[in-house]
Amino acid sequence: MESDAFGLTDTLNILSTQLLQLWEATIKVMPSFVLGLLVFLIFFFLAKPFSALLVHPIAYISDSKLVQNVIRRIISLFIILLGLYIFLSIVGLTQAALAIVSGTGLLGIIIGFAFKDIAENFISSLLLSVQRPFLIGDVIEVQGLKGVVNKVTARGTTLVDFDGNHIQIPNATIYKNVIKNFSANPWVRGSFVVGIGYDASIQKSRQTILAVLNEQNEVLKDPEPQVLIDSLGSSTINIVINFWVDGHQYALNKVASVLMHKTVRHLEAAGINMPDDAREVIFPQGIPVVQMNNQEAVMAEAVDKPPVKNDSAEVSAQQLASDTQDIIEQAKNARDPEEGKNII
Repeated sequence: MESDAFGLTDTLNILSTQLLQLWEATIKVMPSFVLGLLVFLIFFFLAKPFSALLVHPIAYISDSKLVQNVIRRIISLFIILLGLYIFLSIVGLTQAALAIVSGTGLLGIIIGFAFKDIAENFISSLLLSVQRPFLIGDVIEVQGLKGVVNKVTARGTTLVDFDGNHIQIPNATIYKNVIKNFSANPWVRGSFVVGIGYDASIQKSRQTILAVLNEQNEVLKDPEPQVLIDSLGSSTINIVINFWVDGHQYALNKVASVLMHKTVRHLEAAGINMPDDAREVIFPQGIPVVQMNNQEAVMAEAVDKPPVKNDSAEVSAQQLASDTQDIIEQAKNARDPEEGKNII
């Protein structure tokens, strides 16, 4: 009993001694801890306004909100880490402070490898917001996907195609591939081919087609439309017609449709033949031939030859308007498939 009591007493004495030493050490380090904590809190609360002050001159270089926010957050994080390092140094935990500094770099490398695709996409978003190869409302094509730019966030770009479908493309995919912008230059060129017979007057055909182009108000006078011989077919001289329209105002396919309609009708009215491709038909058993008198031949020719339809190709400018604005309005009324603010 005496030995057990003696052992318990020694244990309690050792424990009380250690607690007393810990308390004395705590009292001794308390001023440094309070001072370090005060310094850290000062750095923490000054990080946001100080970073905003440092980012302000960047607005003169780039007006991208995404770039400014990223730089501001990096500066804020650096200021907070600096405050934490000073706090640990004041308390006397210099080794811990060095471990945090080195560990931050190592952690950054690990995170970079783990989230490589996300980091690549985010960097692409930064570059797109700075370089701005397209704007909201532009018609672009990337990897065969064509549509109106509806939204650009830090994750991806949303297009609305001309069927009304929303297409979301990661920004990394957009930045690494060819971007075809149909809206950067308002002038777009259209073309179509018409074939005339070898017995037709090429000069008269060109003048007839040019008259159609010049009468169409939607066709630009500068650059001038062109009527050129494109190729020589088996039964036709193929003429290519090039023309320019303002793509911001008019739909190229609608204007081309009207021009083809008018060209065919004006060439027919001018007596210019537009034959089909020549074909050779072989009858192995032969074909019987029946001789008709002159009156029957004239009547048969009148019946076989269909009359030329006098259908009008006149349409209003409103009917030829570009579809881009309609798509933009549809996108505004549709449900937004992705949350987030525009970065361009």
